[in-house]
Amino acid sequence: MDRKMGKETKILWVLKVLLISYIVTGVLLVGLAFLLYKLDLGEQAVSAGIVAIYIAATLVGGIVIGKTAKVRRFVWGLAIGILYFLLLVFITLGVYRSLDGSGIHMVTTFLLCAGGGMIGGMIS
Repeated sequence: MDRKMGKETKILWVLKVLLISYIVTGVLLVGLAFLLYKLDLGEQAVSAGIVAIYIAATLVGGIVIGKTAKVRRFVWGLAIGILYFLLLVFITLGVYRSLDGSGIHMVTTFLLCAGGGMIGGMIS
């Protein structure tokens, strides 16, 4: 019985942290949109901003899950980064019905998300 409750608790942790990460993403994207509107940013600046948002959101998620888990924090952070990326891919597939972009772009995004989560877990 305790084992089952432990697994349910861990799943809830992960879901809560993913929600926190996506809330951070939403807030930062609104901020980026405001900057785009006010400063008329170029395409490179917007792309860099999106990359920074991915890293910041997974970093926050890694920190939160690391504080919650207290053991193997970097592994939990890595898991959050990977799940964030997978959810991002599924949302993209749901909205656009395809994955536009090169394989290199996908791999880079995966590494940024996984790395951000893992670093967040390590510094928590």
